[in-house]
Amino acid sequence: MITPAVLKAAAALMAQSAPTAPELSPGFRVFMGKEEVKYGVDVPPSIDSLDLPPFRPRFPWWGPDLQTLAVLLQSSASDMAPHTSERICFPMADRTGDILLGMLDRPEEPMAGRPFVILTHGLTGCEDSVYMLSAARHLLNLGYTVLRLNVRGAGPSRAYCGEHYHVGRTADFRRVLLQLPEELTRDGIVAIGYSAGGTMLLKYLGEEGSFSPLRAAATICAPIDLVRNARHMEKPRNWVYHNYILNGLRAESLGEGARLSDEERSVIRSARSVFDLDERFIAPRHGFKNAEDYYSLCAPLHFMPEIRVPTMLLAACDDPWIPIEHYREFKWSDNPWLLPVMPSTGGHVGFHGHSSNRPWCDLAVEKFLAKVTTIEG
Repeated sequence: MITPAVLKAAAALMAQSAPTAPELSPGFRVFMGKEEVKYGVDVPPSIDSLDLPPFRPRFPWWGPDLQTLAVLLQSSASDMAPHTSERICFPMADRTGDILLGMLDRPEEPMAGRPFVILTHGLTGCEDSVYMLSAARHLLNLGYTVLRLNVRGAGPSRAYCGEHYHVGRTADFRRVLLQLPEELTRDGIVAIGYSAGGTMLLKYLGEEGSFSPLRAAATICAPIDLVRNARHMEKPRNWVYHNYILNGLRAESLGEGARLSDEERSVIRSARSVFDLDERFIAPRHGFKNAEDYYSLCAPLHFMPEIRVPTMLLAACDDPWIPIEHYREFKWSDNPWLLPVMPSTGGHVGFHGHSSNRPWCDLAVEKFLAKVTTIEG
């Protein structure tokens, strides 16, 4: 077991000026890296082969806004019992000294042949977001081992990161994959991204093409046209959602561990919109010309044609955050590795259905992973 003292020494070697961070708890496990990565995937399934029942909302979550608000207002216990959970750490190799934290959940009854599943959250989310806990619990019950990853500067990772995430920061995800031990990945790796976490995942998949080590991937309500999506979120009907996200981003960006100048702190506090925050803080800090340059260069639409891993993209036609036209306008027939699933309703990462207390998107992921496993087996 690598001790916190060894971790701090290793991080210091990688950093010219490592951020001051609270001491890692003695129980944390650190994944420092591995030498071999397995590549290669097989034929993706068809939507008909998933045998998905139609989604029908349940009382009282009728309509897109109630479906969406249910995710924002509900809470869920983070205890995964009878399954077990373990805190793990991923030091970044970019000379910042930043460390990403994750929660590794192991099933009480593991199922042979199940791939390792990585869950990535959306803006202002973390390992304990309701949708992350729901998906992890459902997958654990099916015998999958799950990593709930906190991206750079989010959730528990905040205190150990001087830098902050953005949707184009795929190098962090790539670094995490390289550090996973073979004991977890011998049956392959699957990644599932929610909202902006799905945006990052699609960009990564397009960058890697057929060289990605992932066996399959899925995204839930991921923005794919970032320029138009930013304009959509500023419409009056989305005022409540927009302010919720903006306030969360402000608190997150200014949290303990963030390495910021006085000017940057002032910019974050005075930002009038998410676009304004991206224009004056995210873009200049990360080398983009402006917010539109950031959105254009990182938009999944430009990367999706190059994806060569079986990937399910789930999006509700009534999502108040993401216009379904962005999905409908994409030419899916040009890339058979992509499987679009677009139910008529479900809200943003909602999918609270009448037939079960678990979200319908969890069932869709279950069916997709089962089909991928069947095809490859």
